[in-house]
Amino acid sequence: MKEISCKLLVIGAGPGGYVCAIRAGQLGVDTVIVEAGKPGGTCLNVGCIPSKALIHAAEEFEKVSHMEGGKSPLGISLTAPTLDLAKTIAWKDGIVSRLNSGVAGLLKKAGVKTVHGWASFRDGKTVEVETETGSQVIRAEAIVIATGSAPVELPFLPFGGPVISSTEALALGAVPQKLAVVGGGYIGLELGMAFAKMGAKVTVVEALPRVLAQYDAELTRPVVKRLATLGVDVMLGAKAKGLSTKGDALLVETSDGKSAKVAAEKILVTVGRKPVTEGWGLEQIDLDRAGKFIRIDDQCRTSMRGIFAIGDVTGEPMLAHRAMAQGEMVAEIAAGHKRNWDKRSIPAVCFTDPELVTAGLSPEEAKALGGEIKIGMFPFAANGRAMTKLGEDGFVRVVARADNHLVLGIQAVGQGVSELAAAFGLALEMGARLEDIAGTIHAHPTQGEGFQEAALKALGHALHV
Repeated sequence: MKEISCKLLVIGAGPGGYVCAIRAGQLGVDTVIVEAGKPGGTCLNVGCIPSKALIHAAEEFEKVSHMEGGKSPLGISLTAPTLDLAKTIAWKDGIVSRLNSGVAGLLKKAGVKTVHGWASFRDGKTVEVETETGSQVIRAEAIVIATGSAPVELPFLPFGGPVISSTEALALGAVPQKLAVVGGGYIGLELGMAFAKMGAKVTVVEALPRVLAQYDAELTRPVVKRLATLGVDVMLGAKAKGLSTKGDALLVETSDGKSAKVAAEKILVTVGRKPVTEGWGLEQIDLDRAGKFIRIDDQCRTSMRGIFAIGDVTGEPMLAHRAMAQGEMVAEIAAGHKRNWDKRSIPAVCFTDPELVTAGLSPEEAKALGGEIKIGMFPFAANGRAMTKLGEDGFVRVVARADNHLVLGIQAVGQGVSELAAAFGLALEMGARLEDIAGTIHAHPTQGEGFQEAALKALGHALHV
């Protein structure tokens, strides 16, 4: 049995793990990373990147579909388009492959040793990795757990056959004629809307009174409107109960307690994600838990000396960019730097149509803190760039303290607003006030002007609405 030693061992090469290993390598820390699959984790391989590729393909297909027979207001006309989903998936896979190679190359460039296999703890300093060629023991001064998360499986709708998770949805060879989506959160709606644009008849089954419940109703209203335009049926207050005997329908209990069947070729279950805490020897070490997650402090340290945990395995928000920031911080701590987690904002993006962006506090969260607040909202219907893109639905909203105008939160819904997330996060991290945003010259014509106008509105003197 082979045996190697290192200063830092990272378990999992997802966004958090590979960033941690790369940064540690840059700082001269002797680092080993263990990954059973391809580098990049869920995000790169079966999550963020491939889903956005599929969403973009769906958007492009829908655009040209509306140009059939001269229906486009742009004056563009063409014959009925067709979609070869297998070719789309191959294009998506090509992007993923290039990024896989890129991550592997960056790890090598940073001097990180990569071990392919499944790691299991022997004790707090030692793991055993099952590789294709046998077992390898790795001893480390410090260990980072970055094992990520996996889709939640419902006991009465186990994955297999027509029941799929987001992983299988991103690898379908053809667009299903009828698709049932269990769960109206961001994953369900992102993929559900994409398949609707590609021609599937989509039904969303959500147990709560509204979809995208983690966002406020005002922010999600344009998305709900778009769901109706796409012909997506949304069943609210409804509970999935299982698969029909023939396997061709989803059994549902409606909001009024009645039984119903939703005909479906595929049933996509998107009811959340769970931390991957099994199969790698958690029982061999004594880590405090926060519910189903691993408990960490403001340096991502666990309850055991020398063991860190980052990313989805540590809880919400389960976002790749949170994991990356944690990974970078832990690498610098391992190198002897003084760092701790002090983030004012972690922006979140929902790639529905239109897109949603949130950073900082919502109006309700800001009000709950006590004290008066100011809210400024600017609609994209009054934004020239949005008009030229046929994207007038949505708005930018700024939430600030009334006394000193400190910005507490920023939200937006609209076409392409995901690209405003950087500006929103930067403003919050730098402690911007309404006057700072209003006084910044924003390029014209851009949708980013809506950010400036929302701040001006909160100050009482918007210029374009």
